[in-house]
Amino acid sequence: MVNECIARHGTPKIINSAQGSQFTSKHWVETLKEKHVQISMDEKGRAIVNVYIERVFRTIKQDYIYLNPPNDGLELYEEIKKLMNKYNHRRHQEINREKPYEKYKNVA
Repeated sequence: MVNECIARHGTPKIINSAQGSQFTSKHWVETLKEKHVQISMDEKGRAIVNVYIERVFRTIKQDYIYLNPPNDGLELYEEIKKLMNKYNHRRHQEINREKPYEKYKNVA
């Protein structure tokens, strides 16, 4: 997977990851070293790293999937797409009442 990403997007100077077994495996480390990519890892057990994305998934499950179980994968995809559009265009307390798409638009 990392080789595919590098082929598509170029070789990064550094890759930051968690300390999960997939990122400490011999194959992963050797692949990055061969490509002269610096390896950076978050502190072990750092719980807040995924807090925002976990909140998004919780919202998807509670606001849509549990209340409106989809009939098939296409319906699930379309409904999540609508929900994410709504989520990214509303003001969020954690980011000073800004809309996520506005913050992303200004840095992308």
